[in-house]
Amino acid sequence: MLITRAGKLIAAVFMAAAMWAGAVDASRAETGSIRLHVVKAGFIVGVGGGSGTLVFKGRSHRLSLGGIGVGSLGVAAVDLVGTASNLHHASDIAGTYGAAGAGATFVGGAQVARLQNEKGVVIEVRGVQVGFQISLGLSGLTIALR
Repeated sequence: MLITRAGKLIAAVFMAAAMWAGAVDASRAETGSIRLHVVKAGFIVGVGGGSGTLVFKGRSHRLSLGGIGVGSLGVAAVDLVGTASNLHHASDIAGTYGAAGAGATFVGGAQVARLQNEKGVVIEVRGVQVGFQISLGLSGLTIALR
């Protein structure tokens, strides 16, 4: 099949426009700051919950946290601070989060976690755990706006 020079030019213009549209959409995503207070308790099956705040575009939004973990032992609380990226609207923060990338790291009492929800929002938080718990995994964490 013979493709003309004009046909190649038109195809190149459409491909460039499609790539530019995707880049513009991604560039509209913004980052907010987040504070979470997570409490977990359990023996074999752990139950966790808590509260938090998202500051996005200069406005503060209250959050509620929930989630159930398997393999927990003990009682622990942790205050986490960090960022929530890839937000288009504050409501994008709501959802169920699983480990993104390397997941959670536990060094001494320090907690570092990178989680992602189904909308592509990535939360990166860090803090210090208080109490005793073998596993303070945040995978499966559910966040809702209050």
